[in-house]
Amino acid sequence: MKSMLFASLALLFSTTSIYDFKVKTIDGAEKSLADYKGKVLLIVNVASECGYTPQYADLQKLYEKYRSQGFAVLGFPCNDFGGQEPGSEKDIKAFCVSRFGVTFDMFSKITMSHPLYQYLTANAKPSGKVDWNFEKFLIDRNGNIVGRFKSGVKPMSETLTKAIEEALAKK
Repeated sequence: MKSMLFASLALLFSTTSIYDFKVKTIDGAEKSLADYKGKVLLIVNVASECGYTPQYADLQKLYEKYRSQGFAVLGFPCNDFGGQEPGSEKDIKAFCVSRFGVTFDMFSKITMSHPLYQYLTANAKPSGKVDWNFEKFLIDRNGNIVGRFKSGVKPMSETLTKAIEEALAKK
């Protein structure tokens, strides 16, 4: 029976698209990721009290540099790692805007057990759990996961910007 359940879950994850997920914006409105069809996405689990928090500034720079080409950054606050995102959505939004001038899309707090992250971690290469805050998943214009970057990979690094540019070049 367990093997049938695992087979069903594997089938679900393999046939589900990133565009099938609905999430809540940081202001509480429901948003479908299908709204991003045709864009290259960088999905990041973020935290306000993390050693990697200064990456918000470079995430904003990435967004400003590539948004006119169809690029979006999606920030998902997460308190799963070291309790480094303890604030409310209102607090998180105020912090991101006042400290880093964030204008890219931010969402309500999420846990790594959320179906979106279960999908990302099961289908990315390499697969496996997220280790810490500011891990990045790059999604192409067709909704495919085309890159996974650990927390230590800086948003403006050559590794990440090259991957974004390659994804943007494909129509």
